[in-house]
Amino acid sequence: MLFNSLSFGIFIIIVFILYYLMPHKYRWGFLLLASYLFYMNLHIGYGILLLAATLLTYVLALKVEKAASVKQKRRCLLGGLVPLILILLFYKLGSPVINQFNSLIGVGRLAMQPITLQILLPAGVSFYFFQSMGYLIDVYRGKIPAEKHFGYYALFVSFFPQLLAGPIGRADSLLPQYKKERPFEYDKVTYGLKLMAWGYFKKLVIADVFAQTVDQLYDNVHSYVGLAFIIATIMFAIEIYCDFSGYSDIAVGCAKLFGIDLMTNFKSPYFSFSIKEFWSRWHISLSSWFRDYVYIPLGGNRVKRWRHCLNLMITFLISGFWHGSSLTYLLWGGLHGLLQILETFLYPRSRDSNPQSRLKRFWGRRHWWQLPLTFTLLWFTWIFFRANTMADAVWVISRLFWDASRPLSYLQTAVVCLGLSPAAAIGMTLSVLLLGIYDYAALKCDVIAAFSRQKFFIRWPVYVLLLVLIALFAPKGVSTEFIYMQF
Repeated sequence: MLFNSLSFGIFIIIVFILYYLMPHKYRWGFLLLASYLFYMNLHIGYGILLLAATLLTYVLALKVEKAASVKQKRRCLLGGLVPLILILLFYKLGSPVINQFNSLIGVGRLAMQPITLQILLPAGVSFYFFQSMGYLIDVYRGKIPAEKHFGYYALFVSFFPQLLAGPIGRADSLLPQYKKERPFEYDKVTYGLKLMAWGYFKKLVIADVFAQTVDQLYDNVHSYVGLAFIIATIMFAIEIYCDFSGYSDIAVGCAKLFGIDLMTNFKSPYFSFSIKEFWSRWHISLSSWFRDYVYIPLGGNRVKRWRHCLNLMITFLISGFWHGSSLTYLLWGGLHGLLQILETFLYPRSRDSNPQSRLKRFWGRRHWWQLPLTFTLLWFTWIFFRANTMADAVWVISRLFWDASRPLSYLQTAVVCLGLSPAAAIGMTLSVLLLGIYDYAALKCDVIAAFSRQKFFIRWPVYVLLLVLIALFAPKGVSTEFIYMQF
């Protein structure tokens, strides 16, 4: 059941009404049931994997807390982490390994049928695996006590708004909210609905529209050259941001309907002055997860500079692998690691022997040109993220400035390749302009809360326009998947 499907609209209305009609003591059980129905609607077998991961980490967290020695605690911790990591590796590496085995069979001309097993990654598995692993690690570290009530813990792992693509929650924030009695709050519910509407706008009006052009070029790279690739990659940067942040907005807004506060997952990331700042604003729940459970345990920046650089590279290579085993994802992660390493030499650190050097004083300040420079670097890395293969990525990069010596021809070729009508181009430009205004304002205030305080005749025309645009651009008869559901 996808957020942008009619079935989800019916589902959320029914769940919302029944939730507030029943007494508080039954609500956790009702939300748990609704969450499993939501997930098993995609595939009935998914519920088994979700329940298995929940039982494993629930039992082992209790054992960690009761363990008499550090050795026993560590054994219980590994007993929970290793199976989940192996399952993720199986799904991430299974298909590539099988395909390679098939090719070897073909080369050897063995008298046997090729293996045709297709391994499908269950939707959301890495998100709720990470959430349950984070919980187990926090119990091991003594940061939180193990949850004794299995129902509350099961709801923490499976809460349907965040189940498929986050935000990845933390137990110390969410578990107390599930236990607390939450009366109907009009302001919170309406805020959630407005945030959901904004998320749907980003997904349906921007991401899905841009995806048509991006897919056209990147799925047939050998048919295009030049400026068209530059524009298409910029469009993909906007597409993936609106697709994923749109999902997060819908998830956070949906949770608010039930009085639950999920963490903000995006904070105007393309207004970042550095790659490091970008990662503090992009997919915050995942980047903070890697920071707390991978980067810091490796030593973080509290080590010698060479080791700090190695820790950064390892963390971002793992992040790239999390997105997929393709070389393009690994290179994307490695480029982000390399860019962050370069920034460690440019920006001051409190432990630097000479933090007041002229170069570091210069880069330590914010300059307007750092915004386009950071976006350009991000734009370049998105080529590898979007390209289907390394060969496609190399083709795109090698053809970016094809015929650029003739500016008029360079521009005309791009117009023909993109094939956008004037109306479509104007619509895309206006939607991006609105997105930019919203994100810029979000740097200084809560836009939805601030706009909700405006007068009736200012607010409602905007609400109606937003809903009309969503209705006009919503896919008819088919629901397009959110990009990050595949991870």
